Amino acid sequence: MKIIVKVKAGAKENKVEIMENGDYVVKVKEPAKENKANFAVIEALSEHFKVSFSAIRLVSGRTSKQKVFEITGI
Repeated sequence: MKIIVKVKAGAKENKVEIMENGDYVVKVKEPAKENKANFAVIEALSEHFKVSFSAIRLVSGRTSKQKVFEITGI
C-alpha cells in the first residue's frame, strides 16, 4: 500500500492525522536535518499502522515535505 504524507517537522508532539482526501499529515518533534525527521515519520507510521519499522519504505520525497511511503504487511 502506498500513501502520501505531508510532514511537519519540529512539532510539539508526534502525531498522525488523516486528511479528508485520504492523504496523511505526520507531525514529528525531530528537526528536518540529517534525515532525523524521516526516521521519526517512519516510527510514527509504524505505530499508527501497527507494523514493524522495516515494513515501511520511503519511496520518494526524501528532502521534500510531501513524501510517498510504501507499507507492507497491512
